[in-house]
Amino acid sequence: MMTRRAFLSAAVAAAQSPRRPNVVLFLSDDMGWADLGCYGATDIRTPNIDRLAREGVKLTDCYSNGPVCTPTRCGLMTGRYQQRYGKGMEWALLPSDTGVGLPPRHTTIARLLKNAGYKTAIHGKWHLGREPEFNPIHHGFDEYFGLRGGNVDMYSKEDRFKNYDLYDGLQESRVPGYLTELIAARSVRFIEANKANPFFLYVPFNAVHWPFQGPDRPESVRDLKTWYVGSREGEYKAMLESMDAAVGKVLHALERQGVANNTLVIFTNDNGGERLSESGPFRNGKATLWEGGVRVPALLRWPGKLPKAKVSQQACMSMDLTATIASACSVSAGAGEPFDGIDLTPILSGRQAEKERDLFWRINRPGQRMIAVRSGKWKYVRDGSIHNLFDLSRDPGESNDLYYDYPELAAILGKKIDAWEESLKKS
Repeated sequence: MMTRRAFLSAAVAAAQSPRRPNVVLFLSDDMGWADLGCYGATDIRTPNIDRLAREGVKLTDCYSNGPVCTPTRCGLMTGRYQQRYGKGMEWALLPSDTGVGLPPRHTTIARLLKNAGYKTAIHGKWHLGREPEFNPIHHGFDEYFGLRGGNVDMYSKEDRFKNYDLYDGLQESRVPGYLTELIAARSVRFIEANKANPFFLYVPFNAVHWPFQGPDRPESVRDLKTWYVGSREGEYKAMLESMDAAVGKVLHALERQGVANNTLVIFTNDNGGERLSESGPFRNGKATLWEGGVRVPALLRWPGKLPKAKVSQQACMSMDLTATIASACSVSAGAGEPFDGIDLTPILSGRQAEKERDLFWRINRPGQRMIAVRSGKWKYVRDGSIHNLFDLSRDPGESNDLYYDYPELAAILGKKIDAWEESLKKS
């Protein structure tokens, strides 16, 4: 039996031990690398997201796990290459893809944190399976509010096939209002309710994905002909600035509840931007493995742990953010499913130097076979039967193909791709 003195000593030690950090992970949808003020945008105002760059670390060479929605979200949830989970996770799930999703038997960062005593929530876009068995509630989230599929009308919450898709847990939620604002409100409520507990809040906005609708026009899209219609200076700008305002509401909630200094905040995007976006110097966009298709913004703020206003050129991927969260919260990867990502904290904090890495991407679907590796400053791309090699340090726009200048290097990188693909078969 514990003596009174031993009990008091344990209580004092517990009170003095640092509380585990909270985590807020923001994910935007289809935004371009250069759509934020801190990445060079001058026509769209994003003061709240830009604040994270001033108060934390901005990554210039961060990549999404995939060139479309679903694969990156799988990589973020698991900390692993999405190809390890079958073809269903390698491309964007469609409404017609029934019975396909991320099986709950696999470990997610949410489940790891929940098992460690964290309160967990996702408010926003899931896109890892529409059926009830794939619901986030079965993946370690205590709370879920958002859409199961890839996109919805921001007002009616119907997809382009008129399927209603706004859920609270396992039940439909008939809440009126502009979806970005609803996501922000629900996130603020979660922070207020869980300020005394360590929490993990995942906020994957469906902005700025089409349909292009700003908060200033409270009407639904009338038909499919107008589903994709919009302009950068009109609907796109309004959507992005609304999302920035939503980020601001969540950041202010952290401050009001007195937990901002003990919260790791991450903001990133799911893939390269679409036609209304701005990708800076990078080639092409979403649904390709060119830099414009997978290079994404990424910001990390963790007061006292990461420096302010630092710019890092460390090459990294979505799944590295997962490993970073796990390390910050002192949890380890699931048995038999080790992270492919790495903890970025030692590098971003300055304790370790930036290092060269091999990062891989693949599109493997009917009519499109594209695969790429970035190894240090080099990027090797196979697009069907065409081979390309680029020096990204001098040619970030991938305009100067060096494949025939360095055939031996291309062969080495090709073998790395082959070895990576072979390793996926052993998952």
